[in-house]
Amino acid sequence: MNIAAPLPPTESPAEAPRTGRARNALELQNASVVFGSGDMAVTALAPTNLKLPDGDFLALVGPSGCGKSTILRLVSNLIKPSEGVVLVGGREAAAKQLRIGMAFQNPTMLPWLTIEQNVMMPLKIVPPFKARFRAERKGEFRDRVHQLLAQVGLTDFAGHYPWQLSGGMLQRSNLCRALIHEPDLLLLDEPFGALDQFTREELWQTLQDLYLDRKPTVLLVTHDLREAGFLANRICVMSARPGRIISDETVNIPQPRDIDMIYSPEFVEMTQGLRELIAQVRK
Repeated sequence: MNIAAPLPPTESPAEAPRTGRARNALELQNASVVFGSGDMAVTALAPTNLKLPDGDFLALVGPSGCGKSTILRLVSNLIKPSEGVVLVGGREAAAKQLRIGMAFQNPTMLPWLTIEQNVMMPLKIVPPFKARFRAERKGEFRDRVHQLLAQVGLTDFAGHYPWQLSGGMLQRSNLCRALIHEPDLLLLDEPFGALDQFTREELWQTLQDLYLDRKPTVLLVTHDLREAGFLANRICVMSARPGRIISDETVNIPQPRDIDMIYSPEFVEMTQGLRELIAQVRK
């Protein structure tokens, strides 16, 4: 992977046309975010262009405060762009054209519900599943939950409560909940940041398997360069605030990938290039 030198502020490598996909799951068109006004105004995200085709897996990396999570909030319609447009499934984010799944650093499972009930929760509230929830919660939907739990090695824990599971098991459950309603777009914000290295690497493999099996479009925010390189098809590097995309590169390592791969010369060279570029732009 060749890491490009930082671009001038008016350019973005994400503007280059990409072929081979029918449509973009999400697109930012000169989208910027400014918090506050007047002398108190803070530009969190400079005008940014980004395209993420259906089925792609993109990782956003960069120094703290560069706007990575701001992009996630724009895409999920938690905040509005100050300027520009955010398209999700070809429509503005507020139109909710795509089903979206989310997983964050803290699993936020409801402690009074079992793992099965927690994972099933999106089917209760997300169309079109919610219309069938009462009829299918003990049939098709329950089977769907158990099938997904089996994929992540939690077959025997469906009836347990969150406080009875380890951190790694909770994040497996969290991924299941994010995927249970068959989202078109999966948003991940540091999902493994609170876990030890061994558990984290185990869950990289789990997430890769789920991605290759289901092929949602994935946008991952992470500070872990090895995590980005192991999981993603593309890696975008962002500059320090005001954040902007300065590099958009393809990860030219075939999938599926195994953990031993992260020690290969090719992978080490890629992550070292990312580290050096981030060191330049965080100053």
